[in-house]
Amino acid sequence: MSENFGSPGHIQPLSIGNVVSAAVRLYRSHLATYLNLAAIAHLWILVPVYGWAKYAAISGLISRLAFGELVYQPESVQSARSHVDSRLWSFLRVAFQVGISLALIYFGLALVGGIIAGLLGLVLGGILGSSGIIVITTLAVIITVLIVLLGITWFYSRWVVAEVPLAVEENINGGESVARSWELTKASVFRIQAVVLVAFLVTFPIVFVFNYIPSLFLIKLEPGSTTYSIVYLISWIGSLVGGVFVMPFWQALKAVLYLDLRSRREGLGLQLRQPPSEDFR
Repeated sequence: MSENFGSPGHIQPLSIGNVVSAAVRLYRSHLATYLNLAAIAHLWILVPVYGWAKYAAISGLISRLAFGELVYQPESVQSARSHVDSRLWSFLRVAFQVGISLALIYFGLALVGGIIAGLLGLVLGGILGSSGIIVITTLAVIITVLIVLLGITWFYSRWVVAEVPLAVEENINGGESVARSWELTKASVFRIQAVVLVAFLVTFPIVFVFNYIPSLFLIKLEPGSTTYSIVYLISWIGSLVGGVFVMPFWQALKAVLYLDLRSRREGLGLQLRQPPSEDFR
């Protein structure tokens, strides 16, 4: 790849900016392939259970293809698909395990944040009295949001590459893949949180246009009306389209992070592909 990845035969740890820019270049250089896979994955969402497993497997497929481009082991879509399809239900297991864990952690953090904010409100209420109700309420909301946001991103950072080992490594199952992510990320959580934040900012314009803007039109419409149903359908389709554009970037980012984490923790001795520079213009 570019000089940011070091010389052949030696993979140097990447900075936060280099991780994100590498994912962007991968995305741009394989745009048609990745978008096609992402579109198929989002169509599978409409099919309960089996379709969700296919979505999770295709997500892993994109990460495997991206990883193959990062190292000197590029694969065809057909070859990579045969690997991930054999682990279809393991990918669903990873998705459910991480998703349910994050949901439980979210509610736990919200509860803890609410309790802390409530106790602080009682203390400040005794000091400031009713005149400080606005200050107390605002402070309580800020504290709760910060606890939830920092906590959930910390745990998400531990599982950010949970499906990538399953997609890339041999002789590993879904549970072991999740544990592998937890092990690889334990010394890099705050750096990964920064990567996730930068990646979110990169994708936010797409998410805002396709996911948020259509939803804003629903606010002033009467639920159950024909107009509401039409706008809701447009909003739902827009969210799918936005997901198609965003998903490949995040899966490429996970592949870069996975490679970087293995380089830092294990001194991964794989050669990086060195394509002509115009591939990543």
